[in-house]
Amino acid sequence: MHRLWDAAERDYRAQLLDALPVGFDGDLLDLGCDDGGWTEQLRLRLGVPPESVHGLEIVPERAELARRRGFDVRVGDLDERWPFDDSSVDLVHANQVIEHVHRLDHFAAELQRILRRGGCAFICTENLASWHNVAALALGYQPFSLTNVSDVRPIGNRFALHVGESPGRASWQHVHVLTLTALRDIFEAHGFTAEDGWAAGYHPLPAPLAARAARLDPRHAHFVGLVVRACS
Repeated sequence: MHRLWDAAERDYRAQLLDALPVGFDGDLLDLGCDDGGWTEQLRLRLGVPPESVHGLEIVPERAELARRRGFDVRVGDLDERWPFDDSSVDLVHANQVIEHVHRLDHFAAELQRILRRGGCAFICTENLASWHNVAALALGYQPFSLTNVSDVRPIGNRFALHVGESPGRASWQHVHVLTLTALRDIFEAHGFTAEDGWAAGYHPLPAPLAARAARLDPRHAHFVGLVVRACS
């Protein structure tokens, strides 16, 4: 399971980087930026200076590590008002963050508030309709993507493993895991336009078969990504 998860994550991260705009000239905000390691890869791909990069991180120690890279990183909770001005950023990145948010309407509304007109957001998450989650439900187990609801151990599925979690977080539990259709709907309901998407991982197929299957049938892939644009 670790190998399948790692291969799927590598694939979708590569697709995410490929989807970033060429010749970008604006401000980037990384939600849940952790220590800024992945944020730095985004910055390099976009070709923007560190002073054009902002972050929001809930763990102060991780935020401080990201600041050392030259980024403007604020400490805050995504379920509260985000500490950024209205219409202050051009591109928002949220990698495996939305599944930890309690208030999805608040998340979408804050995203709409801080984006400049015509700005876009890259939202990446696990997919509730992935075949490994569907199979777990059919067998009476908790979906793999929703076993991370306790700090003690995976709950409701004895085959589940803690994978893909960020170090240094006191609690990093999944609250909402969406399907690709629901992910699109929540942002369209808040006035965004869904422009593009990608998918990776197609369990139990190994790579590269999984990569091809995910592109053909993204609704059942492990990871899904969506680009949404704010009202122009």
